[in-house]
Amino acid sequence: MTLCAALALVGFAAQAQDVKGSAQAGQGKVWLCIGCHAIPDYRADYPLVYKVPMIGGQNAAYIAGSLAAYKKGERKHPTMRAIAASLSDQDMADIGEYYAAQTTSSPKNPLK
Repeated sequence: MTLCAALALVGFAAQAQDVKGSAQAGQGKVWLCIGCHAIPDYRADYPLVYKVPMIGGQNAAYIAGSLAAYKKGERKHPTMRAIAASLSDQDMADIGEYYAAQTTSSPKNPLK
């Protein structure tokens, strides 16, 4: 299990090296994310009841890699897959950097 996690992180890191993300650019790209990820304890009910994680403060490479996995169909949530399909590699890197920069002390931002 640990080996699989390590290999996944290496893959995310390799992708992150190709495109440099910008938190500032990402701020204008997270409008689709906030509808679910900005609501504490939100549960999506399509196709199954699913607890939506808060992603502020998450590792940028992990977010970008997760979005890429949704886009490739390696992750199966239909809403996330549809959203990720509309994103470029640059968009994914920017969104990852934006959310990685968020902390509990970050100013209130309606796009958080």
